[in-house]
Order: sequence, then structure tokens, then C-alpha cells
Amino acid sequence: MTGIPFAKLHGAGNAYIAVDGRGRDLDLPALARAMTAHHTGVGSDGLVVAQAARVAGAAIRMRVINSDGSEAEMSGNGVRLFAKYVLDRGLAAVGEEGGLVVETGAGLRTVYPRIEGGVMVSGRVAMEVPSLRPADLPMATDRTHWVGEALRLPDRELRVTCLSLGNPHAVHLTEQPVGEFPLLEIGPQVQGHPLFPRRVNFEVVNVLSRTHLRARVFERGEGETPSSGTGSTACVVAARVGGLVEPEVAVDLPGGTLHITWAGEDQPAWLDGPTTQILEAQWPHPEARQQRGQAPS
Repeated sequence: MTGIPFAKLHGAGNAYIAVDGRGRDLDLPALARAMTAHHTGVGSDGLVVAQAARVAGAAIRMRVINSDGSEAEMSGNGVRLFAKYVLDRGLAAVGEEGGLVVETGAGLRTVYPRIEGGVMVSGRVAMEVPSLRPADLPMATDRTHWVGEALRLPDRELRVTCLSLGNPHAVHLTEQPVGEFPLLEIGPQVQGHPLFPRRVNFEVVNVLSRTHLRARVFERGEGETPSSGTGSTACVVAARVGGLVEPEVAVDLPGGTLHITWAGEDQPAWLDGPTTQILEAQWPHPEARQQRGQAPS
């Protein structure tokens, strides 16, 4: 084996490395830690891996491995970038209704691509129907919901709304400009809070208008990320539950803008945004390095 072909892609600054893992026996946690490293690897927020679908109706399976080697249930930006990687290379095809059905750890997701010049340039995906039930995150509480409730930290108290989009989120709506919020200090405290036995993604949000939010995201297994599909969706759901926004909202993140549509209770949220390939290359496989007399990484 001479190497592992891969592509690096981003959606509004949220970067993923994509690998075709079909027919390969890969140590995915180790591979993700090595490839996503910013100084010694390729650098990204995570790894998305194509595998053969295991459930009826899916064209292909996606696994999402965070940069720390842990596995995530879903990534909104990740599944859109995964769709671009798959469709641009013909690894799977769209169905009769024009969408690519992807098996994820949070169930089936259908990505509707916009194709220009034979490549996918953006994608729209129906996310999970948001759940405000703490058991779905999960949370260590017997409450039936956690909307604008106090979360006690060592030196402060935050009001957060907690919800699941197939992965867990705690959203803090604040008047403090998100650029001034001490996210790198507070993010780990929220993520590792005892209320969240499987950790949690943490978002801080400013409501700029009824159709416009600004946010930052502290992601499980990664830390602060330039953008997040599920994170931006969680921000809109939390703001809409609070009666602060309309069904269609633009979310500005450090990496760019994503567009979220959520009609309300019992309806799926929709995420729309760009998909861009940065590069493609081969990752030297440890066995190949040993054959050349070099130490494996």
C-alpha cells in the first residue's frame, strides 16, 4: 500500500478531510489524530470516511471522526462536504428525487447538491427534527426540558438551552458580543459539565435581528471551530424556541455564513451552505514508510 488518497474540503471555514475507507482496514482514531494535526498533518476539524452502507435506502455510509480520535454521530457541514467528495468522484449517486442518501450515526440524511461544471458547489441537507428532551442528549437530569435554564460553572452561571440534533448542544444566548466571550476558557467547562455524560457542543449567540444571528462554536473533540452545521442549526432552534427569530435565518460564524430554515415543532431543520475542495493528495501509510526505511508516524 503506497498511501491513502484523501481530499481536504471546507464549508464556510469548517474543514474536513475525506477518505474512501471501503475495503480498507484503517485505524480511524489514529488516522484522524495524525491527519488533522495542524502542524504535523494536513490540518482539519475532523475526518469523514466513506464506507459501504449497512441499511436499506442509503447509498453510502459516513463516519465522522473528531480530531481527538473520538467518533461523532453527525456533522451538518461534514455530511455536505462528504456528499461533495462522494459525488464528485462517482462513489455513489443521487436518488430519483435528486438527493444523496447518507447513512450516519444519527440516522439517514439526504443531501441535495447544486452542481456546476460537473462538481458540487453547495448543498442543502435536512437535519434531525430537533429534540428538547434532555434524555435525547443525554443529560443527567429528571427535567422534561432545559430551555433558558441556569448552568452553574465554577465562577459563573450561564443561561442555556439544551437540545439534540442527533448530537448534543447547549446554546447560550447573550448580549455580550460573541467575539468578546471567553469561549476558550468557558467551552471546556460546559463541555465537561457533569450534566452531560457524553459531553456537549457549546454555542454562544448574538441575536442581530429576527433573520440574522452571530455565533461561535466550541465543538466536542475539536475545540473552537470556524463554523458548524449542527451548531448553527442549534443556535437557530434555541433562538426560535425563545420567540426571537423567524423560520429562515442567516448565521454568521468566524468562517462564513450558513443558512438555516426551521418551521418549528416536529419539523426537520434545513442547513444550506457552500462546499469547496481545497486539495487532494495521498497520506503516506505507515507500512509504506517502513518499506522506505523510515519510522512510522
